[in-house]
Amino acid sequence: MTRLFVCVDPSPAAVADLGAVVDGLEVARANAPGHSTRMAARGRWHITLAFLGDIPDDRVDRAAEALTAAAADLRPVTVQFAGGGTFGRGGFTILWAGIGGDVDGLRALAQAVRAQLRRRRIPFDAKAFRPHVTISRPGARVASDLLEHDVATLEAYAGAEWTVAGLHLVSSQLGPNPVYTTVASVQLAG
Repeated sequence: MTRLFVCVDPSPAAVADLGAVVDGLEVARANAPGHSTRMAARGRWHITLAFLGDIPDDRVDRAAEALTAAAADLRPVTVQFAGGGTFGRGGFTILWAGIGGDVDGLRALAQAVRAQLRRRRIPFDAKAFRPHVTISRPGARVASDLLEHDVATLEAYAGAEWTVAGLHLVSSQLGPNPVYTTVASVQLAG
């Protein structure tokens, strides 16, 4: 079994720009040895279009075929990091940065990928697509008023635009330091 997801990656410039903002957040300042706010490593920041979960190894190629088919009719879209918020409560709180720009185009990418996965009978999490990048999983490790300050900072943020020109099928190995490995990448037709 291979744990898989389909994503798009932000540009290095967009990551650096958002990273400078994240460095000033309370979750970043509170992250220290013995007091982890579970910051997501910048090298693993991505926007998940579809989460497949554990897939039998003999079906991974079919998942990659789904990406190729989805990309064949889609054009690149221009997006940016913009806004932010939290998911969950208490010990399950997740801090995220939102996406602005051509969000409808990004939704179309997610829909096309999901349609092609469905066509190939590759299961995926059917939750509604909410474009974001996870910044931290602070849980209750940061006081709620400080976390609200972080959300306000992210809500006011609008970063540099970048062009999404490709899709990636990625395997993930969970653990304290997750390992992401790109299994397949395809460029959008446009």
